[in-house]
Amino acid sequence: MKTMVRRRALNAWLIAAPFVLALAAPALAQNAPPSGETAASKPAEPKPAEHVYVALTTSAGTITLDLDKAHAPLTVANFLKYVDSRRFDGANFYRAMHLDWGDQPNGLLQGGLQGINVLPPVPHEPTSATGITHKAGTISMARYAPGSATADFTIMLSDIPSLDAQPASDNPEARAGFAAFGHVVSGMDVVRRIWDQPRSPTKGEGVMKGQMLEPQVKIVSARRVPPPATP
Repeated sequence: MKTMVRRRALNAWLIAAPFVLALAAPALAQNAPPSGETAASKPAEPKPAEHVYVALTTSAGTITLDLDKAHAPLTVANFLKYVDSRRFDGANFYRAMHLDWGDQPNGLLQGGLQGINVLPPVPHEPTSATGITHKAGTISMARYAPGSATADFTIMLSDIPSLDAQPASDNPEARAGFAAFGHVVSGMDVVRRIWDQPRSPTKGEGVMKGQMLEPQVKIVSARRVPPPATP
């Protein structure tokens, strides 16, 4: 019962705010079809991984993202529009949602433009279609209704599977879930440092009250970067 109440409370927190990766595992090579199987009946080849790397330089340090363009092409293309047009320069991390159950740290960090200077919304890409789930380090789009996401995003401090799409659910919000599209490859210590910053006890409306960072942490720049060196 406690788990159900906590899960409902978490969903309420997430849906109430304009929101925002674990990268899907590389697809296994397909085996040759059994004798008698036709080309038409052979399962489609999995998409090869296609990575785009972005460095978010903040006043607290740098966070490097690995964006999964192959499996979440629309969401990644939308995020890169903000990066390439430098709209994220001067944006902020402004919300740290702390969950008081489970292994710590538990919660997420939210940043973006807060509705200012945004582009048209991006179509919703659910985790049931992309295979990218909400594990610790995942980056995901913030939104109101599915298909309303623009420039705000979240980074998971912990695994939060309740943000994944639940196709069998009677709740349309749970069915849609949130659109994850990559993960942090370096700088989780920076994410944690920002998440641990002081929060205002009075700022924020509704369930967001007490979750707003004070002061906010500035995103100085967001730029594409080369892949990290292979160890």
